[in-house]
Amino acid sequence: MIHILNTYEKFAFIYDELIDDIDYEKWGNFINKIILDHGKKVKSILEIACGTGKLTLQLSKICQEIDAFDISADMLSIAYNKFQDNDYVNFYNLDMVDFDFNKEYDLIICGCDSINYILDTDDLDKVFSNVRKHLKDDGLFIFDINSYEKIANMIGNNIFYEDRGDIFYLWDSSFDKNNDICDYFLTFFILKGNSSYEKFQENHTQRAYKTDFICEKLVNNGFDRVYMYDDYTFKQIDKDTQRVTFVASISNAKE
Repeated sequence: MIHILNTYEKFAFIYDELIDDIDYEKWGNFINKIILDHGKKVKSILEIACGTGKLTLQLSKICQEIDAFDISADMLSIAYNKFQDNDYVNFYNLDMVDFDFNKEYDLIICGCDSINYILDTDDLDKVFSNVRKHLKDDGLFIFDINSYEKIANMIGNNIFYEDRGDIFYLWDSSFDKNNDICDYFLTFFILKGNSSYEKFQENHTQRAYKTDFICEKLVNNGFDRVYMYDDYTFKQIDKDTQRVTFVASISNAKE
């Protein structure tokens, strides 16, 4: 079921095609291994910022009670189409800063650098506090971010483009090191028919977070076991890490 806020609009309908470099099966396997290593039994999952549901598909292999939400109704419409034949995944149109389900979960997930879209550090506190409120005492919170180095030095103040024949896009980035904010200006040309293209533009903004700051915020909101990994692998992060995956839990919980 879907319960119909919006950042991704037309981009939502080509999103899956453009992120074909992300190995969601690898992500799912990593998450399942983390669950096993921590000796957890996962009977309920909350997925924050689920997008088009590609990670949700992997999570559905882990358990069959999933609530998932996103701020973009367009992204949700695509996710919902992936789950029309089941009744154990519920989709909601909500903001990650102030969601409320009035229940607790064994596992809470937030993938695809969605945390970087939280621009205000007070809002980041609200997100982590809300996650803690919705997480069972022996639960796990797993999320990832684009590393500070990736946003500041690789993406920031650079221009990227790709021509896929039916889709051409230009990505112009501007990083403000005074407030760690990076603006992405995206221009798309989508082939319509044999010779005409539809043009549309979207602007996105992310904040670059350092891992120490994220860890401090997690501890301040009740998480005192925090592990960091390099991009859904069990490698330790280093200066070249582009995606940092966090696994957070509470030490007084039963292992």
